[in-house]
Amino acid sequence: MYRYDEFDAAIVKERAEQFRGQVERRLKGEITEDQFKPLRLMNGVYLQLHAYMLRIAIPYGTLRADQMRTFAHIARKYDKGYGHWTTRQNIQFNWVALKDIPDVLDELAGVEMHAIQTSGNCIRNTTSDQFAGATAEEIADPRPWCEIIRQWSTFHPEFSFLPRKFKIAVTAAEHDRAAIRVHDIGLHMRKNAEGETGFEVIVGGGQGRTPHVGVTIRDFVGEDQLLDYLEAVMRVYNRFGRRDNKYKARIKILVNETGADEFAKLVEAEFEAQKDAEKIVLPQAEIDRISAYFAAPDFETLPEASSAFEEAKAKDAAFARWARVNTRAHKQAGYSIVTISCKPIGAPPGDVSHKQMEVTADLAEKFSFEEIRITHEQNMVLPHVKLDDLYEVYQTLEAAGLATANYELISDIICCPGLDYCNLANARSIPVAQELQNTFADIERQDDIGELKIKISGCINACGHHHVGHIGILGVDRKGEEFYQITFGGRSDEKAAIGQIAGPGLRAEDVPPALERVIEKYREVRSEPSERFIDALERLGHDPFKEALYAAD
Repeated sequence: MYRYDEFDAAIVKERAEQFRGQVERRLKGEITEDQFKPLRLMNGVYLQLHAYMLRIAIPYGTLRADQMRTFAHIARKYDKGYGHWTTRQNIQFNWVALKDIPDVLDELAGVEMHAIQTSGNCIRNTTSDQFAGATAEEIADPRPWCEIIRQWSTFHPEFSFLPRKFKIAVTAAEHDRAAIRVHDIGLHMRKNAEGETGFEVIVGGGQGRTPHVGVTIRDFVGEDQLLDYLEAVMRVYNRFGRRDNKYKARIKILVNETGADEFAKLVEAEFEAQKDAEKIVLPQAEIDRISAYFAAPDFETLPEASSAFEEAKAKDAAFARWARVNTRAHKQAGYSIVTISCKPIGAPPGDVSHKQMEVTADLAEKFSFEEIRITHEQNMVLPHVKLDDLYEVYQTLEAAGLATANYELISDIICCPGLDYCNLANARSIPVAQELQNTFADIERQDDIGELKIKISGCINACGHHHVGHIGILGVDRKGEEFYQITFGGRSDEKAAIGQIAGPGLRAEDVPPALERVIEKYREVRSEPSERFIDALERLGHDPFKEALYAAD
């Protein structure tokens, strides 16, 4: 994992000291809340319904065990004992007192973490595949390039006041777990005909009130030209992006209104116009230096199979199910990738207690080379676990309430904080998620349904990614009453699509029985038990599922 150099350390320390002074001025009444707002947002501090919220960056979703322990300490000392994983691989603390935030930033700086550029009209935290560096599916580990983008974008003087916030995601696997097509820029690592590594550049994706799937504007940009090409994209956006209407300020609007071909021409012209003095010199030695931090751990040479693993599965059916659902193949023989579900039945999705953070840190130290990943689906990952150790890992997780075996199943719901916390929300989302989890709690039924992604947002800002859920749920306000609009057919993978609205919104209490009818219709019409919901939907069209959704009891 990347370790801060002297420049990173100085930036973070100086920013924390600067913000301490700004907080003191606000607490003394020397500046108003309106004057303070742009200052706090630059440091990841939001004013929510009940308290200030602090959003902390987890670059490309990668954490060390000591960093996770610092999160546990912050949750215990400054919050109400827990944190919340976001859909951009960050963590949010919802109850930190403003007076304590400078101390929190100091403690974060001590373990090479910060809240810089987690808000505001700037380039936000660069995200990536949570299995990066562990899966055999990828052509290379994309995280060194995420780190290079982080260094390039942090405090970039030209892009610190963009028309709107800006999000970049990078992946190197054919199966897209990083949702690159619904980001402002998505980068897909590719090999060209000469065998050189570079990037497909996808621009203009996003969700919110006007969702769009991104378009490819360049099939291949070489590694040595990546930052220059990103600068060209950003300059075109900075120049032509709207600043008169925040609802039309995202790059997706510019790409859509300009047209993908014309936008690509503008970027190519800007790219070609760059003078030598403007070019970003990225020496191979620097790429190698950063890449070295992401070198594969010192794996042991192990057989493909593990007798201890097979014996444990044979004697413990619950473990066997968890191993089947929550683990994935590793590129190294004898190892596995473990997804730790943060979606226990009936609990707020994505919340994790300080005790659970400590347990995860302990497991990472003992079994996963001190490494943890946070996913955009609000779960955690231990990326490098021996098959021999899986049973002990499972038993420890089970004792901590972290062994829910539902990864990618119907109860593995993405859910924003909604009206329980957020002052932008129109409706509650957490109670709806909990009711749906309870409705589909039976593990055998979940197994029979198979992969099905439900995503819930409490407002049109789409922090719960409802647009790209196989089933999406959007909370809306109608004359003071909460209703929930259902969409079908969204997906965030390599076949990214925006879900289609099924029809009129439903009251909260009607959502679980309505989705039960939809699921039963799916089980009735699927071609075979292994056909996923999204595949059946695309094969048959939406009408059978809409009819089931609104069918009378």
